[in-house]
Amino acid sequence: MELKGRITQSLPEQNGQSKAGTTWRKQDFILETQAEYPKKVCFSLWGEKIDQFKFVEGDVVTAHIDVESREFNGRWYTDVKAWKIEIGINDANSVPSVNTGQNVSQVPQPEDDLPF
Repeated sequence: MELKGRITQSLPEQNGQSKAGTTWRKQDFILETQAEYPKKVCFSLWGEKIDQFKFVEGDVVTAHIDVESREFNGRWYTDVKAWKIEIGINDANSVPSVNTGQNVSQVPQPEDDLPF
């Protein structure tokens, strides 16, 4: 599944040790979709993925995610884990800005032969 939007917040990295004795690292990020009615989604990067994908707040990204829910003591918990991040991907709705280097006042104006 893919989520496209802007990174609005990077939460602090968390780490710990499992019952088996292996260490783990996790960092959460908030992505706001760029739809008519924007939604905020919290997704996580785990382990080496934190170092692999370098992006900052304000970047437009496409996050490839897996969504998984699990039950514990009668309650359900949902994880949104990103496995790939593409930074700065433009979609069909975004128009890149073009700077020609010319000052607007220096651009020649076409002459009108119209009577009105």
